[in-house]
Amino acid sequence: MMPSVQTLYDVIETTWPPASTHKHGPFTLRDGARGGKRVSAATTTTARQPVTAEELPAAERAMADMGQPPLFMVRNGDTALDTLLETQGYEVIDAVNLYVGDVATLTAEPLAKVTAFCIWEPLAVMRDLWKMGGIGPERVAVMERATCPKTALFGRDSDRPAGAAYVGIHRGIAMVHALEIHPNHRRAGLGRQMMRQAAHWAADNGANRISAVCTQANTNANALYSSLGMALVGTYYYRIKKDAMS
Repeated sequence: MMPSVQTLYDVIETTWPPASTHKHGPFTLRDGARGGKRVSAATTTTARQPVTAEELPAAERAMADMGQPPLFMVRNGDTALDTLLETQGYEVIDAVNLYVGDVATLTAEPLAKVTAFCIWEPLAVMRDLWKMGGIGPERVAVMERATCPKTALFGRDSDRPAGAAYVGIHRGIAMVHALEIHPNHRRAGLGRQMMRQAAHWAADNGANRISAVCTQANTNANALYSSLGMALVGTYYYRIKKDAMS
């Protein structure tokens, strides 16, 4: 049975962790340490009564006190929160797809030689590749503070550094983050080889599922994960006030 989207939300939290979290009324607030929206967004649970408009300002003030704009992650089932935020002037930004597949499917074919490697800690050239793709030191710090089993992937194409990614494991599921391929080496199959290398590493470390997240606007990444037989199991997106958008 494929893991539920709620399980994948938990895998995201563990493999791509914020600097700290704390409860504030019905919300979980995150200090992202400038590591991006995923580690900075507030969430609530669908298990409690719907959040009320009276509870929202306190969370907004708390996020402002943390030096972060009020930002919320809206996950599957967060219908009441979504409606509330919309009425309060929050706009949707960066819708994200969550994919999951079988490790065994991706490990069925042999790896190409001298193409993808598992390395921890990331090499300087990998950090440079990430930086070119907008994944700077603050996001690399997210990888570094993760305490789950983890590795980084280094991809080569035509004997040149060409790709980098990060993988963490939680609950038997390996999740790939920050997969970045140099523009000069895209559409050459390197992404597929790196995902297969991630699957081999996952199998060696006790995982039987492999997952990935990407924005819905990233057509290349969505096509890659679909072509590998990975299933779309859920989504999330963020809501932020227009005047807070940078």
